Amino acid sequence: MLTPAEFERQHRPGDPLLLPNAWDLASARWLHAAGHQVVGTTSLGVAVAAGKPDGSGETAAETLDLARRITAAGIPVTVDLEAGFSEDPADVGAFAAQLASLGVVGVNIEDSDPAGRLVDAEIASAKIAAIAAAAPGLYLNARTDPFWIEAATDAAARRREAITRAHRYLAAGASGVFVPGALDAVTVAALVRDIPAPLNVLAQAGLTVPELADLGVARVSTGSLLFRLALGAISSAARELRAGTFTTPSGTPSYEEVASLG
Repeated sequence: MLTPAEFERQHRPGDPLLLPNAWDLASARWLHAAGHQVVGTTSLGVAVAAGKPDGSGETAAETLDLARRITAAGIPVTVDLEAGFSEDPADVGAFAAQLASLGVVGVNIEDSDPAGRLVDAEIASAKIAAIAAAAPGLYLNARTDPFWIEAATDAAARRREAITRAHRYLAAGASGVFVPGALDAVTVAALVRDIPAPLNVLAQAGLTVPELADLGVARVSTGSLLFRLALGAISSAARELRAGTFTTPSGTPSYEEVASLG
């Protein structure tokens, strides 16, 4: 199976890794069978599937269980830790070590709280340092959220905050930096220029993956997009079936194709 070092080498500025995010074993298997060597997990999908709120730190058990299932299926996975599931850096490091023991290739940890506020960068850095010490070799993607949270500051101020935090997290042991949110080309270019590590962004409505590649991005994640698309397709199909207007969309897998994953 893919090693963390091999996963790290897939983060190439200008030739980004497209990382799809799964929410259960079925979606991970389907994406892997579709040709994606590595999958990520989406905290929103994991939380909603468990009937819990996203970003609240309540899904450590579900996250660990999903990581165990995906790695047991032979699929390389990088795991979304939300903010680490604890305020104690030692606990965060221990959780990452558990994941590493399963064969997980990477983790992602964020620096905002459930109320939509950035946490103190020193606290976030301490968690990153604890992961780096407890699970050396894991690809540690440090997510910084100035463009994700609700804030009154302008884009330039958010960019400065993201870059400042990125430098702190890299100094603490992060491998790469994830800046989620709706970003324009000028912002992406500035982040690539001023963050001395592989930059991860979300798939953008206004920028294609080839355009993000041209800007120097090293990883493009789907985040919760695929999960939300799946839910939307379910509701659309149910509505059209009731109205008598349903036709099976092109690309819908057959029963046999899906059953073959079991």
